[in-house]
Amino acid sequence: MRIPQDISEEAFDVIVVGAGVNGCGIARDAAMRGLRVLLLDKSDVSAGTTAWSTRLIHGGLRYLEHGELGLVRESLRERETLLRRVAPHLVRPLPLLVPLYAGARRGPLTIRAGMLAYDLLSAGKSLPRHRMLSPAEVLARAPGLERAGLKGAALFYDAQVEYAERLAVENALAARARGAAVITHARVKRLLVEDDAVRGVVFEDALGGATHEARAGAVLNVAGPWVDEVLGDAAGEKLIGGTKGSHVVVRAFEGAPATAVYAEASEDGRPFFVIPWDGKLLIGTTDERYAGDLERVAASSGEVEYLLRETKRVLPRSGLTRASVLYTYSGVRPLPRVGRVEEAGITRRHFIKPSRVEGLYSIVGGKLTTYRALAEEAVNLVFKLKGATPPPCETADVPLPGAFHEGFAPADFEALRESLTSRNGLAPRTAARLMKVYGARAPEVARLASGEPELLEVISQETGSVAAEVVFAFGEEMAETLADCLLRRTMVGLNGRLGLDALEASARVARRFLGWDEGRAAYEVESYKSYVERFQTVPGAAATG
Repeated sequence: MRIPQDISEEAFDVIVVGAGVNGCGIARDAAMRGLRVLLLDKSDVSAGTTAWSTRLIHGGLRYLEHGELGLVRESLRERETLLRRVAPHLVRPLPLLVPLYAGARRGPLTIRAGMLAYDLLSAGKSLPRHRMLSPAEVLARAPGLERAGLKGAALFYDAQVEYAERLAVENALAARARGAAVITHARVKRLLVEDDAVRGVVFEDALGGATHEARAGAVLNVAGPWVDEVLGDAAGEKLIGGTKGSHVVVRAFEGAPATAVYAEASEDGRPFFVIPWDGKLLIGTTDERYAGDLERVAASSGEVEYLLRETKRVLPRSGLTRASVLYTYSGVRPLPRVGRVEEAGITRRHFIKPSRVEGLYSIVGGKLTTYRALAEEAVNLVFKLKGATPPPCETADVPLPGAFHEGFAPADFEALRESLTSRNGLAPRTAARLMKVYGARAPEVARLASGEPELLEVISQETGSVAAEVVFAFGEEMAETLADCLLRRTMVGLNGRLGLDALEASARVARRFLGWDEGRAAYEVESYKSYVERFQTVPGAAATG
């Protein structure tokens, strides 16, 4: 049962509102430390800002310019924790080039000083220190870079989480495995407040329509850009002053870099990235104040043109046009509300803000990289509200469900791939894909197809994903809709066609193995098409192409 019948009768220690990576991280930590946890989200796990990031796990090189050394130290520590212990199957090292051009606003001395400071703050970490490259060395890595005025480049390392959605999903799965109740598609309608203290929430089941009440002595509002909406008038003031970040996704082009490029935009001096990602290139991001509809955030024509222009300036052989764009995506950063401060200067630190209602706190700001540290701080607070000493936090040492065990060597990866192909009948490409998405849990997906040839059928030729993944998403990973399944579980929805190539096949799998009737399948297909229109540069084009 999706929502327990006795939910209103159970007393939770904490209700977490918002299942982005921060909310899921909090739920995991709290459950691991023995708290009774309810995690709610009006949509799905990682359906908001988490999914629309630049997908970097980074120390924040540019934060050095704003003097935020504490944030850089914290970020570098958390980067190492994710890379080496918690999520090495999802977070991988990423080399980045910073091209140096004559006349650039940030000259070679400035860049070198920043790199030396970054190395110093990274002392003891596992990634290599920076190197300065000659123009010839730079062009060997990124042959399409503009050659006029090229003086060399700095090469440094951060990390990438290709599927940020999976990072949140696995935190939610780990929380549930430790006893947390996780309910998605459950919109909080109002807070329960008695005697100026929070007592829980009233939420509506967006799928079933019923309204439920859940009670707890503490409520953590981790709703990202929707923080103020959840608070209502409990805060007394607006907390969020979000900025929109947009990205474009393109196929590899002539001279495309094999290494991520971290460049400076000529128009406004803002850094932007061109990053190899999921077999494509991810270009972003913008940074604009946003006060529009949070339910339908989309890249503007101006943002798309800006990113294409700047990329063509740095990589002139790319020949990028609007027709080159496979899709775009945008999200709103839940940054603190500030006055007339330049967008890039708004801190990315997180704040845990009390309200005028006892026991109600809101998370403002934060970044993907530091979600675990934020969670630790928030859970410590919950224990203090209970008048108890917080038990030790173990989330920095306990791997997520899909993590390969420590010491898993290249030979072990190869043996697992061979096992998936020989024992389960998977194509090598599909086996590799399953390991990339599900990590050590890939055999669980493959076992679903054992003795059921239909579940071995490929649903997306581009990715090699198979029908068993659809069943796994709904049966084991809390998917409730085809959007949940394709965009945030199987990750097929991030392919070059936004998963539309797999849509009808996935609906057929759901009818055959999940018991959907024709009406449910048709509704899900149309809902998915409508949802992904916001990511298309020409609305409807991918749906009919």
